Amino acid sequence: MIALGAGRLDRIAALGAHCDDIAIGAGGTLLTLCRARPGVRVDALVLSGGGGEREQEERAALAAFCPGADLRLTVLKLPDGRLPAHWEEAKSAVEEFRERTEPDLILAPRTDDAHQDHRCLARLLPTAFRDHLVLGYEIVKWDGDLGRPSVYQPLSPEIAEEKARLLAEHYPSQRHRPWYDREAFLGLARIRGIECQARYAEAFAVHKLTLDLGE
Repeated sequence: MIALGAGRLDRIAALGAHCDDIAIGAGGTLLTLCRARPGVRVDALVLSGGGGEREQEERAALAAFCPGADLRLTVLKLPDGRLPAHWEEAKSAVEEFRERTEPDLILAPRTDDAHQDHRCLARLLPTAFRDHLVLGYEIVKWDGDLGRPSVYQPLSPEIAEEKARLLAEHYPSQRHRPWYDREAFLGLARIRGIECQARYAEAFAVHKLTLDLGE
């Protein structure tokens, strides 16, 4: 297995259809990146959940998942579960977000995610971010849509445990869900770790990747 660095990482963009998507899919990666790069800028956009308890949870959670970062979070109020029917509004939101950020790396849903909202957001990204590295994170759920990822970010045991703890601490509104627990998050991280010869890992899908191996 070959490990390639992403080069300079001064700005990261993270996008989610719902509050908690970013933290579930890439919380360990954000913790790893932000601890390694104090002061890194993280621009985040969440399309639904604005104006209530869910937004409050998201703001507290992402602040914890991005320690020491220059975090700039926008949470909108598009209807949960109905993003495909609000394509124009979602597209405008992504385009406006693009005008505010020039990221070195993007963390976002996978294009083959079974949830219609996740899939809608993932398919909008290439219309606004045409020359960027986009890592598509995975979210465990009842749909059974986990696939064969192609990119891995190893997580230390401490980071993996902290991710599970922060998810439990900051999203009380989700604790009733049967898949939302420590075992699920650490179990998936352990499986992805096995696949990349690490203890734990988060895994991502990549649609396009351009290499520059000549320098």
